[in-house]
Amino acid sequence: MFGRRKPEEEYAAAVYKRTGEWARAPELFEICGIPDTLDGRFDALALHAALVIERLRREPDGEALAQDFFDVMFKHLDLTLREIGVQDLGVGRRIKIMAEGFHGRALAYREALAGGPAPLTEVLRRNAYGGRPPADAACVDRLEARVRQLAGQLAGMSRNELAK
Repeated sequence: MFGRRKPEEEYAAAVYKRTGEWARAPELFEICGIPDTLDGRFDALALHAALVIERLRREPDGEALAQDFFDVMFKHLDLTLREIGVQDLGVGRRIKIMAEGFHGRALAYREALAGGPAPLTEVLRRNAYGGRPPADAACVDRLEARVRQLAGQLAGMSRNELAK
């Protein structure tokens, strides 16, 4: 209970910390038009976490790494909900809704980046804006460019660079 974390948990926590920094970049909200709300911030985190999980899956132990990352992320989200005053009985229900929403978004992002039927711009418009897509299409175009750039950067990063 009071022991140290396992190395894979420490690694996942370091990768999650970096992912959170990317998801809180001011330009996402100021230039790309993601609403600076609780929902908008979750959507920004979900977008970045989906990209990182896709990268982690390319490692030899990628599925385990991706699961560790997911577990760390949702432990943090659970704690965050409690800190903002969500009652204990409501936390589990909200975490379940968030996890389902995350999985749907992650799948949509994966398919769009792989050239699936829905273009990335449309997937971002539906999923990255807290339920309120911006009126300015240029915002979505800027977000798409940013997502493609980060996906390329992640593809070129070594395992250790992901956690720096």
